[in-house]
Amino acid sequence: MPPLFQFLTVLAFKIFACEKVDVAIIEVGLGGTRDSTNVIKNPVVCGVSPLGMDHMETLGDTLEQIASHKAGILKVPLEVVAPLDRSNLKGIELSLSGDHQFTNAGLASALCKSWLQSTGNWEKLLQHPGEEDNIPDAFLRGLQTARLSGRAEIVRDSTLSSSAMASEAENTSGDLVFYLDGAHSPESIEACARWFSSAVKGKTSKEVWGNGDVKGKISKKILLFNCMDVRDPQSLLPILVDTCASSGTHFAKAIFVPGISSYTKVTSASSIPSGIPPKDLSWQFNLQRVWENIIHGKDAVNKNLEARIPDSVPPRRFLDNDAAGCSAVVSSLPMTINWLRDCVKINPSLRIQVLVTGSLHLVGDVLKLLRR
Repeated sequence: MPPLFQFLTVLAFKIFACEKVDVAIIEVGLGGTRDSTNVIKNPVVCGVSPLGMDHMETLGDTLEQIASHKAGILKVPLEVVAPLDRSNLKGIELSLSGDHQFTNAGLASALCKSWLQSTGNWEKLLQHPGEEDNIPDAFLRGLQTARLSGRAEIVRDSTLSSSAMASEAENTSGDLVFYLDGAHSPESIEACARWFSSAVKGKTSKEVWGNGDVKGKISKKILLFNCMDVRDPQSLLPILVDTCASSGTHFAKAIFVPGISSYTKVTSASSIPSGIPPKDLSWQFNLQRVWENIIHGKDAVNKNLEARIPDSVPPRRFLDNDAAGCSAVVSSLPMTINWLRDCVKINPSLRIQVLVTGSLHLVGDVLKLLRR
């Protein structure tokens, strides 16, 4: 067998060829120059999104080295695309949240326009000749309805209102909402923090809750975090905390959990493991130590954090404790989700807003558990 990502690339090409697709959008795995998708010799158009310090174990630890890998897919004249101008959207809102999405929308629109021009169909979308700078209505519909699961996604836990006491849920049970974003680089973590701070305060939050601040509700913001061990939590968690704090958003607690999915790195040739090994929580304790250093300072960190192997969820008083930024390591993600549900069930006045970030694997696992 070839490495996993190479196999998936070949499989995708086979399916696209058999289905005789009109256009295929191929996303690289890592970098570009040596990526398996770079076997395409004559692409119609290539796009490179904003670069960040990511996958440095493979691409290098400087922006120049990473850029050289990304530039390996370029086979056409280079054009720098400006972010989409809000004034050109004819009053619609982008369905994907965050200011950075205007940059992504500008790139997406430019890629689609380039492909349509190559097929002779671009002019057909324009309502009037000479309106090259206008965004076609078809593009606007796409920008207004685009969905990307696990990126700036808000999910209200439905189990609380689907219980046997559903008729009384509005008055007798608390609220639990998950804010999910698979950010795992310094740049994306900063964007995630800005989005979360805006979402829990503004229009998005009102849409989820039905109104803004709910009278009599005690709001608790909790961070549910994990990242792969090739990431540097020292460059992720401080950005998350500082960016949220600059907007007046502070986490009451933080919980660090291992994922439940088995996965293989895209550069690995090993087979997918058949069993789930026992959880080694040393990485989660390391994340907790970084968090405690940020919140309380090195002198205040309990040096015996690793001495306690968690076999259960935090005690109920964990949320009641007024010490902001307290953290816990929990060995099971499903156990953590159930604990959060129990917390709001037994406390009708509690409103918990959980930011899930640091890993797309973690976000995917949470979504699976919430949608069962």
